[in-house]
Amino acid sequence: MIAKGQTRAPDFVVGGAPVWKAFFDAAAQAEMVEALRRVVAAAPLFSPETRWGKPMSVGMTSAGRYGWYSDRSKGYRYIDRHPSGAPWPPIPDPVLAVWHAVAPDARAPDCCLVNVYRAGAKMGLHQDRDEADFSQPVISISLGDEGLFRIGGTLRGGPTQSVWLASGDVLALREEARLAFHGIDRIRHGSSALLKGGGRINLTLRVVD
Repeated sequence: MIAKGQTRAPDFVVGGAPVWKAFFDAAAQAEMVEALRRVVAAAPLFSPETRWGKPMSVGMTSAGRYGWYSDRSKGYRYIDRHPSGAPWPPIPDPVLAVWHAVAPDARAPDCCLVNVYRAGAKMGLHQDRDEADFSQPVISISLGDEGLFRIGGTLRGGPTQSVWLASGDVLALREEARLAFHGIDRIRHGSSALLKGGGRINLTLRVVD
């Protein structure tokens, strides 16, 4: 469990984004996974389509006031209910504790996007720009298998940098890196025993309005 008011300087910066390695320990990671199981029970995983109609390789759901969604007809956007029509569950307290620890001056997040990567899943380079206020950060939490995170600048096609993110690592897209292109190139399957059968969970917390 992350203590209230806990803070720590980032370990390094990649592409303008600060990274905290092993920000929370194995017990806190397991607690967070159990909380996320309850989120998925209330709002089951689904695989959205890109705006071009291609299914994404990650399983996805959300918690909070809004969830992120995409389909061929309307493209990328936030919606206030799960595709089933059920309300999104609240963001779990252990997840909110990370936000408050690394972004204490930011507004409370409206959405926790849950991406589940199994073997072979990846996420192409993209910007997080469906939110209204780019002065607010996007906080990324890694759980399970290591993922090769790649980040560039604010223009597509520029130089990029890469770093392996392990379970318990936290990264912030803020200030000059808030609109940086970023993605996950591949997963190091079996590098963590946190999730039964392997895989990686990435949580991204956002202020939507």
